[in-house]
Amino acid sequence: MRNGHMKPTPSLIRISRMAFYVSAVCAAYASAGAQDPSQAKGGAVVANSQGSLDVRSHGATGNGVSVDTPSIQAAIDACAKAGGGTVEFPSGRYLSGTISLQSHVKLHLSAGAVLIGSTNLADYRAPVVPSFMPEAKWGKWHRALVIGEGLVDSGITGEGLIDGRRVFDPTGEEHMRGPHTIVFVGCTNFVIEGISILDSANYAVFFQASSDVSIRNVRISGGWDGVHFRGSPGHPCRRVNIIGCEFYTGDDSIAGRYWEDTVISGCIINSSCNGIRLIGPAQGLTVSQCLFYGPGRQPHRSSGRTNMLSGVILQPGAWDKTEGLLDDVFLTDLNMKDVACPLTIWTKPGNPVGCITVSGLNATRVYRSAMSVESWSDAPITNLVVRNTWVDFEGKATSASEMPPTSIKSPGVDARALPAWGFYARNVEHLSLQDTRLSVGSQDLRPVVIADRVGYLEFDGFKFTTVPEVAQPIWTNNVTRVTIK
Repeated sequence: MRNGHMKPTPSLIRISRMAFYVSAVCAAYASAGAQDPSQAKGGAVVANSQGSLDVRSHGATGNGVSVDTPSIQAAIDACAKAGGGTVEFPSGRYLSGTISLQSHVKLHLSAGAVLIGSTNLADYRAPVVPSFMPEAKWGKWHRALVIGEGLVDSGITGEGLIDGRRVFDPTGEEHMRGPHTIVFVGCTNFVIEGISILDSANYAVFFQASSDVSIRNVRISGGWDGVHFRGSPGHPCRRVNIIGCEFYTGDDSIAGRYWEDTVISGCIINSSCNGIRLIGPAQGLTVSQCLFYGPGRQPHRSSGRTNMLSGVILQPGAWDKTEGLLDDVFLTDLNMKDVACPLTIWTKPGNPVGCITVSGLNATRVYRSAMSVESWSDAPITNLVVRNTWVDFEGKATSASEMPPTSIKSPGVDARALPAWGFYARNVEHLSLQDTRLSVGSQDLRPVVIADRVGYLEFDGFKFTTVPEVAQPIWTNNVTRVTIK
């Protein structure tokens, strides 16, 4: 924004990659004769005509006492050798250490079937993580109950349960974290559908450098992160769909970095940490029709807290240095209550931000922080549009001197108190608040909005709670142009 004129950017005028991707998926879905969109690729249905194999035919007992690891692995290997298909787990309790999936093989847990993690840490092993992944050096941290390496067309389905059993490890991360539940690396067309995952000893689902991943109608309760996925520069996780899932997690429900064309939709997200946390670049991210609420049903394992932090927090580079763009982000029709902050956006050097659109966000009982969009690098955030939004804050500051507008420090890793109670913007080219209402439940004496170094600040149908003692409810510094409609 210079001389009162908005600088046009590619992010503002191009048709988003995400919209094109969603349209292409819908077209493929229709051409496939109403098959699952995750099974359609290039307009053709990926069929699975192989047969099924019962794990009991290879000696699995399902009695919850005998270790069934060798029998389960033998059934998986036999199914793969026969050309692929489904390995069936009938009702029963199958005690196991690490099992390795194979390409073209899916595990199916029938109703009443429980895959139980062994309490013996020696029964677990880790996949080989490619050297281009920064996490490759973490060794045993990658171990899991179910692992997949370089697979094509595999996964886990059914109505059964995987129980991680909180297998704590005093030599693990935080002196307590044990094996993940499901880990896969370098896989394509991986499906997790219908199952429940309980009490993971670390992440419930963790995957790296994998594409065409579908996670549908899965319920995750307990543990640390629910679904955590990471790519790396040049090796992002592409075309990931997380649809219709329920999360009741002690740590972040959905997290990760280096994503391309990700859809998170129709989910219930309850956490004792953050709802969705992005810690690196992403392009083509859509989050829609989700419910976020606290406090968490499952406590945060290391701190014991249950209060929920941010609903959505986008913070590239906040945990460690990352390189890459955050762009084409759409957050639509989201409902939140009892969160510390509904929306937190921060960026650090090396992580430019293009266009982010928020539409139809409704949040109540926001107890800690204003919504914020902040660049802490030389490059400003290009464009943020917030429309058709209502956020109700509790409000806390009873004295204007408690937090003057200039008293803002670089963020850490979680939402922090800010000198505005409603919205804080720092180093942004274009910020537009359209048909947006911000209300506060107490006589908070901070400004409702602080805009610092904003090129073009636009208010269109913007409403807020007025506090008579606050003479300057909208505080600006180095703002080139302001329009109010």
